[in-house]
Amino acid sequence: MRYFRPQGVLVGAAMLFASAGAIGNQTAAFADTPVACSESALVAAVNLANTTSAADTLTLASGCIYGLTAPHGGLTDGLPVITTPIEMIGPATITRSSLLPFRIAEVSTTGSLTLTTAVALTNGSAVGDGGGILNHGAVTLTSSSLSGNIATFNGGGLANADTPSGTAPAATFTRSPVSNNTALLRGGGIYNGLRATLTTTGVSGSPLVITGNTGSQGGGIAAIDSTATTLTETAVTVNNALLTAGGVYRVAGTMTTTNAPISANTPNNCVGSAPAVPNCTG
Repeated sequence: MRYFRPQGVLVGAAMLFASAGAIGNQTAAFADTPVACSESALVAAVNLANTTSAADTLTLASGCIYGLTAPHGGLTDGLPVITTPIEMIGPATITRSSLLPFRIAEVSTTGSLTLTTAVALTNGSAVGDGGGILNHGAVTLTSSSLSGNIATFNGGGLANADTPSGTAPAATFTRSPVSNNTALLRGGGIYNGLRATLTTTGVSGSPLVITGNTGSQGGGIAAIDSTATTLTETAVTVNNALLTAGGVYRVAGTMTTTNAPISANTPNNCVGSAPAVPNCTG
């Protein structure tokens, strides 16, 4: 007896193999998508992840340095603007490899960016806020880092954007150092703006470190009219301000510090804040 395979099965199989090939070539982004070690592969993966509202996990090539040679999110952002939930898993580095000034990443009000397992964002250079990341949505760093980024306004490493209404930005750092970033205005390391929320958490005996950052006010952190700034097991140390509050600068908002020493900053730790930064002297 002769058997015939239904045409629909053949079509379905062809589609399956085509999809598998697309993933391998970085032309589609699904959960746990490996991203080849190239600028074009990373940009393509982010673009495709943005096409649906579902969360995407991009597994970066281990040890890869993704050098961004041009902005891919308008003229100001190295990566395409992140508009959906995207997680990037390292270890890997994403850096600006260009004389053109642009930040590394921007997250929209509908987007979220999660960096997990030693993802480092470095050498961003924003004309405006957020040298490493400008956040309008949600950013989470776990065992990752921001270093060597520059902003001409606020937030050398990360800026939670001032948001008078609508979705308020939120940033969470867990065991993720912020170092050697610069903002010409406020928050050399991190700027937590109007209505925004910032949470930093380290481990007892091994605090999250915010160090080596520079700003005019708040070399390490500036929190200006924020909803909440919560520092736990976090050391803000050896940062510098050109005017005041080399460690943490605060204007209004709620701030909580727990086992979070603010020390050895210049020209002082938190002078000029109103109200005072909890558990900070000098």
